[in-house]
Amino acid sequence: MVPPQSIAQRLQTQADTTAQSDPGAVGAAADRFNNAFSEGLRLFLDGRWEGLYDHLTSGGLYLLGLLTERGIQSLAAFLLLYVLYRALYLTFERTLDQAESIEPGLRSLLLKTFRVASFFFIGTVVLDQLGVNVAVLVGGLGIAGIVAGFAARDSLENFIAGVTVLVDKPFQVGDYIEIGDQYGQVDEITLRSTRLRTVRNRIMVLPNTHMITQQLMNHTKQNVLRIDISFGIAYKEFPDEAREALLSLFGDDDRVLSDPAPSVVVTEMADSSVTMVLRFYTRDPRQEVPLRWEYTEAVRERLREAGIEIPFPHRQLFLDEAEALQGSDLLFPTNGEGPSTKGTSTG
Repeated sequence: MVPPQSIAQRLQTQADTTAQSDPGAVGAAADRFNNAFSEGLRLFLDGRWEGLYDHLTSGGLYLLGLLTERGIQSLAAFLLLYVLYRALYLTFERTLDQAESIEPGLRSLLLKTFRVASFFFIGTVVLDQLGVNVAVLVGGLGIAGIVAGFAARDSLENFIAGVTVLVDKPFQVGDYIEIGDQYGQVDEITLRSTRLRTVRNRIMVLPNTHMITQQLMNHTKQNVLRIDISFGIAYKEFPDEAREALLSLFGDDDRVLSDPAPSVVVTEMADSSVTMVLRFYTRDPRQEVPLRWEYTEAVRERLREAGIEIPFPHRQLFLDEAEALQGSDLLFPTNGEGPSTKGTSTG
């Protein structure tokens, strides 16, 4: 049986020898662990169970004391840094809330970035107090990050696009936008995607790369929005009469601005009609779709009441020398029995 005191002395001697050869705390700790493991394995193979028990007991007590000492230092460092982090975070958050020029999406991004950077720094200091080689750990995390970046390339592209959207501000939460054939209100902007609430009250999730690479129309950016309603009148009608009839549509509608004033203009002379456009302005982008629907119907009814024809595409067929064809029994039979089937005989 190996006395416990001799095992502890042996571990201490090995630790002192290792510390002299490698003054680094991590190297010394690793060597101590390897030596203790080798000693325990040798006792196990020799079948010296009492010695193995004493070895594990003394080694466990030694590790417990080491971890307790380093644990207290790490806990003190964590508490101090966390209190400092909370004070800085609350100050930063209060400053961002008072800055009206920073929109909510960018504010959230800055706070999250500060939080991640702070916890990374706190974690680095705590691990260093525990004796972990932080430089090696950071290097390993960097390599792992590169591998993960290649594996999640699309997510990384959307993240960068989300930062671009939040910084460049082509649109903000609450804006009404049109991208491709989709129209709606921006409901939320995250670092991966943009959520659009459509006119049917559905949420459409669009990746941020799509938001910065596709042509996008912001209906809210300029505060004043013009609504165009296109219609056509027959060539026999007079544009001035249509203009006079339609400009009286608005009355006391508070949703429509009087300055700039509504107008009716001729935009095209098409094949079967004179194309005109009723143009008016509103300050509330939420009313764009309802106003367009409402006044499209109102234009139709007002033109009908004014007796102004709204043409539709049609074709007229004109036959030259039609009177000469009326005498043909083949094309215009007069006996009501259908086309003539007379023929000429050949001898």
